[in-house]
Amino acid sequence: MTMKTKISLISAALTILSFNTLAKANHENVSDDVVKTQRAALAKNTINKGFGPQSPRNIDNHKGENTVIFSDAPASSQMNLCNIHFHKNAEHAGGEFNKYAGNGDGHGYQSGYVYSGSLTKNESKPTKIKICPSEHGALSVGDTIEVHNVHSSAMVKPGPTLGSCLSDSIKNSQLRVEAQVYVLVNDANALDFNEISNVSSVNGYYQAANALTNTGEAVIYTGSTTGPGYNEAGSPFQVTWSVKPKVAKVYINSVGKWCESNTFNEDHAHGVRNLVINPALLSKINN
Repeated sequence: MTMKTKISLISAALTILSFNTLAKANHENVSDDVVKTQRAALAKNTINKGFGPQSPRNIDNHKGENTVIFSDAPASSQMNLCNIHFHKNAEHAGGEFNKYAGNGDGHGYQSGYVYSGSLTKNESKPTKIKICPSEHGALSVGDTIEVHNVHSSAMVKPGPTLGSCLSDSIKNSQLRVEAQVYVLVNDANALDFNEISNVSSVNGYYQAANALTNTGEAVIYTGSTTGPGYNEAGSPFQVTWSVKPKVAKVYINSVGKWCESNTFNEDHAHGVRNLVINPALLSKINN
């Protein structure tokens, strides 16, 4: 079994587990003790085991004590965009998304961070159809999403899951994630998600050529892959992160249309990993 196949199977298993767990859960926030227990388990399961810095984190806090060092991945323009997916609520905190949504269900849903600004009355009109519905619920006007454009140094093509970013020809391909946070508005004049997520070949690399460039200077740091499957376990993947601090407004119906058909087989929002706050699991941010 190839590494790429293993990653795809793991991703599928985690998704099925999340679906089954949520089906039995209610939508009330779990207690602070549940999150504390998860964080304690993460610390116990990673201490003295050589795990590198983890993600997500508060991008306004530049302190970190993790001693594992790896080189930054090349600029995204010199890598292949291999996957695009998004999480409901921001996984990272800071910038214009520093309002805590709550503890959620304890499995990554209804938690994370949300846009700290406000919308106009016209932007806030509810939609007439369900947007990106799933067993976790649909997206609504005013929701915050964090979009991850994942890039690989390997010779790969865009496709589903992290497995599309790995290659059997290069076992240690470098990964870079360009993260942008959006708030969903019911305004056809807002950004079109299909346009900003359109993938084409630029100078021999797969790129999202229309990705935003006006949402502030990115905070760049070394971390890991994310997702609620790592709430109590360390991620073994090394990732260079580039997180924009400003939130952009995107037309909610365009996100719904993207969920109906895209190269990445993405049709719903993913859950979020608990914010990593343990200094021993964070890198120092230098920019």
